Amino acid sequence: MARKPGKSKKAAAKKAAKPTAKKTIAKKARPAAAKRRSAKPMLHGIAFSGPTYKVALMFALSGEPFAYKHMDMKSGAHKAPDYLAINRYGQVPAVVDGALRLCQSGAILEYLADKFGKFGGKNAEERARAREWLFWDADRLAPGIFRSRGVARGFLKLDPGAAGYFRDHGEQGLKVLEAELGKNPFVAGKSPTIGDVACYGVLAFAKEADFDVSAYPNISAWMDRVQNLKGFKGPYDLLPLHDIA
Repeated sequence: MARKPGKSKKAAAKKAAKPTAKKTIAKKARPAAAKRRSAKPMLHGIAFSGPTYKVALMFALSGEPFAYKHMDMKSGAHKAPDYLAINRYGQVPAVVDGALRLCQSGAILEYLADKFGKFGGKNAEERARAREWLFWDADRLAPGIFRSRGVARGFLKLDPGAAGYFRDHGEQGLKVLEAELGKNPFVAGKSPTIGDVACYGVLAFAKEADFDVSAYPNISAWMDRVQNLKGFKGPYDLLPLHDIA
């Protein structure tokens, strides 16, 4: 009978030791977990790039922090081997998020919409509509505005026929967008989506391409709505000509 109290003391001592061990393990695990949570996606690009601005605007409107690597494209930074390992096409933008390396602004916008749970569309139809505009923008609106901007600013040399072709694309794109925005406040319906982020990221540079957006009242009102979204910033306010951590 004398042995039982001894056993009880031994069992109690073991039981008391267990929580201490768990606390020690949990405490050691916290710094690594916190570091993973605090790691910010890295956007590679340049402020003059419309596609780079689209991605930066998505981060800003989502209220999500990001690091930024300014690419000196005049010196060929976008063709350097270390960057080509990130973006095989040698273009901007690109995003590095942990082990993921992702390029092409449309693909990045879709990824961020899924990651943040924002601007992807509130239902299946809205998601599909948003992506329609994402792909249409890449095919029609962006080439027309961006190529015309390149000609207007003097860093793209095209013969008059080719320059006229892209200007016509831009004008036709504006007409399509104007008609759609007469039906809904945003391109996919009542709420802003990545379709709006993509299209706005083009029209933010329309003036530099010598397009008069004020001639399109529905587009002008829509641009005001986008600019009034929380977190909005214009391209040259959002993206500096240097790295940000």
